[in-house]
Amino acid sequence: MTDTNTLLVTSTEEGIGKTAITLALATRAHDAGYDVGYMKPKGTRLRSAVGKTRDEDPMLARELLDLETDLHEMEPIVYSPTFIQEAIRGREDPDDLRERLQESIETCSDGTDLLLVEGSSDLATGSIVDLTDIDIAELLDARVLLVTGYDTPSDTDEILSAARAIGDRLDGVLFNGITDATVDELADDVVPFLESEGVPVHGILPRDRSLAGVTVADLARNLGADILTGDANTDVHVERFSVGAMSGSSALERFRRTRDAVVVTGGDRSEVQTAALEASGIKALLLTGGFQPASAVIGQAAEKNIPVLSVQSDTRTTIDRVEEVLRTGQTRNEATVDRMRTLLDDGIDIESLLSIDI
Repeated sequence: MTDTNTLLVTSTEEGIGKTAITLALATRAHDAGYDVGYMKPKGTRLRSAVGKTRDEDPMLARELLDLETDLHEMEPIVYSPTFIQEAIRGREDPDDLRERLQESIETCSDGTDLLLVEGSSDLATGSIVDLTDIDIAELLDARVLLVTGYDTPSDTDEILSAARAIGDRLDGVLFNGITDATVDELADDVVPFLESEGVPVHGILPRDRSLAGVTVADLARNLGADILTGDANTDVHVERFSVGAMSGSSALERFRRTRDAVVVTGGDRSEVQTAALEASGIKALLLTGGFQPASAVIGQAAEKNIPVLSVQSDTRTTIDRVEEVLRTGQTRNEATVDRMRTLLDDGIDIESLLSIDI
């Protein structure tokens, strides 16, 4: 437990903007002159860094908040597939993990006015070692912000269930990425209902295209793909994928009905690649199998400023990997955090949420 003003940010689903919101709140307080700490108790967005598996989000937090805290303190538990397997086999002691977490909490909160804690993508993660976000909130004596999306009225069940599970520690719910088509229903019906059930709502943030999907550059980086069109714009966002496994004419009909998509197809399927380049909603081609596409395809793509990516893996494997990248959400960088700060400033009372004066 810490005497520091502590807010834990958790969510009901992956890719809902939890990281951007956490860091936007942290940098907002930091720029207002407060000493702000950050930690992510369970690292889940993993990559290899200096020979170790680390979560990318604490790395970004350390940079944006000018923190000197060691990464292993900001992320005491690397919640990798290997860790989960070892925990299931009884080789991870929950008491030892809790002690390690407590030590990191003390380090990350030392000398701070405010500690922002980034939780998991759902309330179940950590159950096998008794360290769910609710368990961690108890350890931290933290208030909890629940970030969630909304598509249909049936989503209210999950939101209300999560809010009740958090209990008295719930500071409120924040809706993020809400489309124009659902905002009125949410504001007029769902929010009043939740508040009548004792669930406070901090606000509704609109869907922002610059925060949706991933950039083609980030997709290429995550897949280890080669970019065959060097001058094409890889900063464009893609939100979905379409598989080019049909004839050229059928492919063109399908591609014309999709928007902001990357087409995944075999590198030897020139007719599908050509069809994709003729559809305005296709923002990139991802060619599988390591085949070199026809020079005419590369030329047409370059002319239309559409990036062409190439991977060695087969189409089925590539689809699974693309699906994972898109599911886990948008690129996380300083620009993402700055844009989220603007949305938060316009959409909620940050001072009330953080319990500070800005």
